[in-house]
Amino acid sequence: MNNRMENMKRLYRIISNIVITMVVTVMFAFVWEKWLNVLLDRPFLTLGGTTMIVIYMVIAIFFIHGFGGYEIGVSRISHASIGCALASFIVNFLMMVFTVMMVGYRRLVPGIVVAYLELFLGDVLILFIVTYFLTWLYRRIFPPYQMLQIHGEHVNNLDHKMGLRRDKYVIAETVMDTAPFTKIVERIDKYDAVLINDVPSELKNRILKVCFDRGKRVYFTPKISDIIVKESEELNLFDSPLYLSRNTGFSLAQRIAKRTIDIILALIGIILTSPVMIVVAVMIHSYDKGPVFYKQERYTIHKKKFMVIKFRSMIVDAEKNTGARLASENDDRITPIGRLIRKTRIDEIPQFFNILKGDMSFVGPRPERPEIHEEYCQRVPEFDFRLSVKAGLTGYAQVFGKYNTTTYDKLKFDMIYVQKASILLDLQLILLTLRVVFQKESTEGVDESGKVR
Repeated sequence: MNNRMENMKRLYRIISNIVITMVVTVMFAFVWEKWLNVLLDRPFLTLGGTTMIVIYMVIAIFFIHGFGGYEIGVSRISHASIGCALASFIVNFLMMVFTVMMVGYRRLVPGIVVAYLELFLGDVLILFIVTYFLTWLYRRIFPPYQMLQIHGEHVNNLDHKMGLRRDKYVIAETVMDTAPFTKIVERIDKYDAVLINDVPSELKNRILKVCFDRGKRVYFTPKISDIIVKESEELNLFDSPLYLSRNTGFSLAQRIAKRTIDIILALIGIILTSPVMIVVAVMIHSYDKGPVFYKQERYTIHKKKFMVIKFRSMIVDAEKNTGARLASENDDRITPIGRLIRKTRIDEIPQFFNILKGDMSFVGPRPERPEIHEEYCQRVPEFDFRLSVKAGLTGYAQVFGKYNTTTYDKLKFDMIYVQKASILLDLQLILLTLRVVFQKESTEGVDESGKVR
């Protein structure tokens, strides 16, 4: 029964992806044939028009996938809708530039821009309706998993986090890991899935084997060693299975490609955001006549120190009396302008210059202050592992975590990136970062004490 249900879910997602793709493609085909094609000096005939539509569809698939717009039934409606909207904006912008280059008549440019703008607005509206309906229907057809939680002695909020997605998970019962194993097995049989929450490794392995035998899906938080082993390479040299964990990071060719991409994107970013930087600089200086930029010492690869550049979002000498601490949810040190630029991530834009200089990469672990990094290491010694790659403007922890995500969970995200690092992953994380800007929960501060956790 479980297998059949999972296959039905996969089929539903495939059909949903096809529907979303066809919606944007058909809308472009209509606009192309109705308005855009007639603007050409020599309008495309059937084959040429079909080629344009196919090109649009391929680009749309790439960006919708990159922004997470196809995650029907997986992510929140808002996340999928934002992903589709961002994909539509980029695809229509690229096609608009392409069309303008083909037409070549300046007097026709305003008409082309208006046509693509209307197409974009139509995409946003229709895709939101389609995404909302497909997600609503998914939740009606496929009820959430009824889950058994097997909990260890340490208290954490993993069950609370899963409880926020009651459309997907319902923790119906909790059993402590001290219960007799026969009772645990008996309870496993009554539920769709099992959540292993902070259970000793030996018991976790026994539970995993039972769940495998019964075809039950299992959720558990990985340890650092699990993440390191996950990306190991299979070797078939002997008559015994052998895994190789290289732990070497990027190859020389990848490092050259990554640095080249960093330089190109940093230059493009500086050029495109220069008007924004000028306006923000004037606003910050006008508010309290203080400095526009804020420089702070941070760690990058192999604990090399550098001065990160950000727009100042706090009052002058914000840490004069408090010392180094993270911003809290309602931190009175943050200025009104600072709240705006922090919420929209505009305060991070000057780091393009750090990337251009080579102190940072576009993608990598968040650069931490030395004193805060050392404080983390006192409680989590493995926190040093994340510095095996260059610090980044965005990364796994920045995309999938929050500002107030716990230290250990941030480390796990960063270690996933360290182990999976590739140019393709970097490009995907850069795209997802644009979606994160529109997600309010990603900028939540730490608790009111401002202490690291």
